[in-house]
Amino acid sequence: MSPAMPPVPPPPPGAPAGDGAGVRVDARGLRCPMPVLRLRRAAEGLAAGRRIELLATDPAALSDVPAFCGERGWTLEARDTDAAGLSRFLIRV
Repeated sequence: MSPAMPPVPPPPPGAPAGDGAGVRVDARGLRCPMPVLRLRRAAEGLAAGRRIELLATDPAALSDVPAFCGERGWTLEARDTDAAGLSRFLIRV
C-alpha cells in the first residue's frame, strides 16, 4: 500500500464549484465502466492542471483508472486502497 494520500483541498469560501481547488467523484458501489465514466464526466470543462479525487470500490478501477488517465494524458498523482477495498485516486487533468 502506498503512503497516505493527501485529500483534495476544498474550494475557498465563495469560490465557484470546479474552480481548480479540487473535485471529488464518489463512485463507491459502482461497477466497471461507471467509475471511469464518472471521472470523464467530472473532467469535462476543467482546465488543464486541475485535480480530481476519485473514490471507487470496484477492483477493476485499480487497472482501469491508470489506463484511462494514460490514454488522456492525465497524471495519476497518487493511489491508495484501504483494507475495506476503498480506492482513492488523485488525478491531475
